[in-house]
Amino acid sequence: MTRAARIELAKTRLIRVVGAHGVALARTLEQKLAVAGPYNQRVNPHIITEARNQLHDMGELTSLSNANVRWYYLPGTPDAYIAERLAEQEPVHLAVTQDGFTKRLGQTLEITVQRALDHNPEITYFGRYIDLSEHDDSTLYKKEEPPSHLSGRSLLGKQKLDFIINASSQWAGIEIKNTRPWIYPQQDELLELLRKCCALEIVPVLIARRIPYVTGHLFRRCGLIVWETLRQRYPASEAALAELARHKRLLGYSDITLGNEPDGPLLKFITMNLPKVLPEARVRFDTYKDLLSAYAYGDMSYVEFAARVRRRSEGRNEDSDEPDGIDEWLDPPW
Repeated sequence: MTRAARIELAKTRLIRVVGAHGVALARTLEQKLAVAGPYNQRVNPHIITEARNQLHDMGELTSLSNANVRWYYLPGTPDAYIAERLAEQEPVHLAVTQDGFTKRLGQTLEITVQRALDHNPEITYFGRYIDLSEHDDSTLYKKEEPPSHLSGRSLLGKQKLDFIINASSQWAGIEIKNTRPWIYPQQDELLELLRKCCALEIVPVLIARRIPYVTGHLFRRCGLIVWETLRQRYPASEAALAELARHKRLLGYSDITLGNEPDGPLLKFITMNLPKVLPEARVRFDTYKDLLSAYAYGDMSYVEFAARVRRRSEGRNEDSDEPDGIDEWLDPPW
């Protein structure tokens, strides 16, 4: 399907979903269009954003800002109904974006990864929550952070990776993102990981809820290892809030799961797949580290970076000025 066709599909689904929901957040629309529904009708968030903006410019979709958050609805929706739907959804949104909760949210997936790392004694790792047996997850745990240096290489300031590991005689740095936004190539979450791992000269590993095809396909060529959880983990103590956030008439985050015990897929990735792929990823990282570093530090545009990666991977002259024919999935904007 062409990009234009995907945008038209997104427009059709947006009108239908917003009409049914009354008033909806962008993250709710992403969940319902990019994750839910028939597989052949799902569209990634960057397409949804473009379609939504076009509909807004055409006057077929409108929005309002409430507490610095934008909510979308169809023109002609009665004011009383808008107020009713906002009153139902907004308290839940405020609860799941409250600072104290989001910090525990981040810890939940990190602890899950730590528990998975513990299942393979052949993996050495740094970074550890030290008081997991002392209280439940209704309050923050204490973490012993990994070092900010390896031999003579170091991170700037107070920067830390979530975990530093050694498996199959290879060092890697892991960053974990238990958030709603998908991790696209231009986002700080990815760029920070690349900067840290280039500084330490270790393989970057990204674990996140959702990672679009462009991120995985392009950066795997350069040694990045990615793994999608496909779920957002909430603290076990927040079962009631999770139920509200999952509700299809509220935020609609149907992929929420509870607790910090690793499931089968995560265990397999951490204990089996990650050690297997690290040696090859190390070779790729060494081959493309100069490009990764230039892109991560802003010394090279995305377009140039993607073109050079493709040309180098195909054994072509990467300084060529000839038309590159980059696939559509590499083409910004996202």
